[in-house]
Amino acid sequence: MSSFVHEFPFDPSYGRTLDELLTIPAPSAPDDFADFWRSRHEAAREVATAPEIGPLESERDGVRIHGVTFTSVGGVRLGGWLVLPADGPVRHGFVIGHGYGGRQEPGPDVPLPLPGSAAILPCVRGMGARGLVPGVPDVSGAHVLHGIESRETYVIGDCVADLWCAASALRELVPELAGAGRLGYLGESFGGGLGALALPWDDRFGAAQLTVPTFGNHPLRLTLPCAGSGESVRGYHREHPGVTEVLSYFDAATAAGFLERPTLVAAALFDPSVPPPGQFAVYNALAGERELLVLGAGHFEHPGLADEAAALSAGRTRFFGERLER
Repeated sequence: MSSFVHEFPFDPSYGRTLDELLTIPAPSAPDDFADFWRSRHEAAREVATAPEIGPLESERDGVRIHGVTFTSVGGVRLGGWLVLPADGPVRHGFVIGHGYGGRQEPGPDVPLPLPGSAAILPCVRGMGARGLVPGVPDVSGAHVLHGIESRETYVIGDCVADLWCAASALRELVPELAGAGRLGYLGESFGGGLGALALPWDDRFGAAQLTVPTFGNHPLRLTLPCAGSGESVRGYHREHPGVTEVLSYFDAATAAGFLERPTLVAAALFDPSVPPPGQFAVYNALAGERELLVLGAGHFEHPGLADEAAALSAGRTRFFGERLER
């Protein structure tokens, strides 16, 4: 039963206890799942990202924040923010994904988890003022359906590639981050699901932290009403049941079964936008070292939110400090 008073016409806890959530599996991978994603990754790594740093936009929390642009797959030019230490050398690097509302500013993603860090905060195609692309919807309910007719055209695959290209741009701008395992990844909600899809194939990343990740266990998600982008997918599925074949290649829980890098997952017991069963399916499937931080709720204002945010921040700093310190 729901642990919070709410006005949703469904139970955002979906009637599951923590013990039950910890038993939810990932769907089986299509036979060519890994080949599909490795091919996409190889193509993204061949892109000449040609990053350009813009003027200084702000300085705070020991860092300087600049605008940045870079090229992604298909020749699409995207923007975002580049964060550099105000003083001293760069010791760590982060790629930071955003939620399904896009990103209008660096916001609470700065300060970064570790001192001496550089980071790129990209706006993936279609999302946020710096990610607008002609023909790609900028509203989540339409964006999540863009190109969904086939695995080759589905926008989610290109958004994953945008993260890979952002990593390439960061390393070109900050050569100190060259080498395997030098980057960390942070992603929440939409960015958490994209991260789970992106990370298994990219050895530039040494560790990741995913908060309330979406796209986990699509077959189960299709049975669960929600207030997020998943409801658009549910509606599309009712008219086009064959879409399940496409969705099987974009399942964050399935991808997690290939993710061997240390990963911290913050998953919620109550979440009207990203059903908790899908979040926990991602955590349960992780193939490598993993840690779980259980949140009372996600995508929902509730008592204790500030304390949970502080605990997550502290846990993130400890987690990356133990795995990215050099």
